Amino acid sequence: MQGSRLTPGIWCNSLSSLFQVVHAHKPHFMALHCQEFGGKNYEASMSHVDKFVKELLSSDAMKDYNRARVYLDENYKSQEHFTALGSFYFLHESLKNIYQFDFKAKKYKKVTGKEIYSDTLESTPMLEKEKFPQDYFPECKWSRKGFIRTRWCITDCAFDLVNIHLFHDASNLIAWETSPSVYSGIRHKALGYVLDRIIDQRFEKVSYFVFGDFNFRLDAKAVVETLCAKATMQTIRAADTNEVVKLIFRESDNDRKVMLQLEKKLFDYFNQDVFRDNNGTALLEFDRELSVFKDRLYELDISFPPSYPYSEDSSQGRQYMNTRCPAWCDRILMSHSAKELILKSENDEKIVIYDHIGPNVCMGDHKPVFLSFRIAAGAGKPIANVHKCCVVQ
Repeated sequence: MQGSRLTPGIWCNSLSSLFQVVHAHKPHFMALHCQEFGGKNYEASMSHVDKFVKELLSSDAMKDYNRARVYLDENYKSQEHFTALGSFYFLHESLKNIYQFDFKAKKYKKVTGKEIYSDTLESTPMLEKEKFPQDYFPECKWSRKGFIRTRWCITDCAFDLVNIHLFHDASNLIAWETSPSVYSGIRHKALGYVLDRIIDQRFEKVSYFVFGDFNFRLDAKAVVETLCAKATMQTIRAADTNEVVKLIFRESDNDRKVMLQLEKKLFDYFNQDVFRDNNGTALLEFDRELSVFKDRLYELDISFPPSYPYSEDSSQGRQYMNTRCPAWCDRILMSHSAKELILKSENDEKIVIYDHIGPNVCMGDHKPVFLSFRIAAGAGKPIANVHKCCVVQ
């Protein structure tokens, strides 16, 4: 789940929608990944974070989860290390013999009780956390982008869960200039770094799931050229610098109606239905950033609308803001070995579900996504029987 601004109204909607998913799928293991946890103004939002965590852990909807691990990067005063990531893991009381990996001791430890770790996570041996180097995205002086990795062993099946937050598009105008955009290249570099890191020689290689806010964007140049194929473009420049500050696309006829206005932080297209109709499927051809990783990462077919940027008006749960071109920023990806673990069915029933949460309510500027699946006991071994149901969110 992505929660960029954790105001009371938003976290209440988020928890309510999350509990509906828990009730519907009844996971035995649940992972919840948050990015920008506490919002852009983290220090002012600390009280909301505390309330969210307490409500989540004490809720009646979660009463059957007798073990939990919560990792919150709250060290916002350390610009060198702060990522604003939050990772939550819940284990159902019926699930036995669950182990978590100690990266320092290089051995698994049985998970018991509920524990919360916050502030400086660098000293916690049960995870690996890194913030991307500043030179990855020099435009953003205080970027909080990075990742947190944990490793688990359930029913003799070991896997990594990686909470990730990649770099955004700083300017719509710059993103529009090239195909693919310069920002796509930055995300490519950062994601490649994470994948190299989690399969290096320090530890045994296991299957992995990487999920969070990848900030993947549609190919802006291709989208604009398609949406405005029959339009004429007007360029507006700053008087003092001659820099392009706005592009206006008008229909060639129909009284020169404005179709699209593009600025650094404005993407105002006249018809938002194109992003919602049939879950935006017509635009998936422009979702190309993952293609360079097709040999390393797998994703189930997307059947939900773009997850960003939704209005933060509590009465506009389905409305997009006109700041960015809607895109599938929030994703759940996996290694090809992980795909082999989950795409097994006893009797052809649909046991794998990839969808979004809270389609009609305000959840902040991102809609969370979830993946529900069964995992096999002893998965990866010659003989494996379908066992408990796991949900990764």
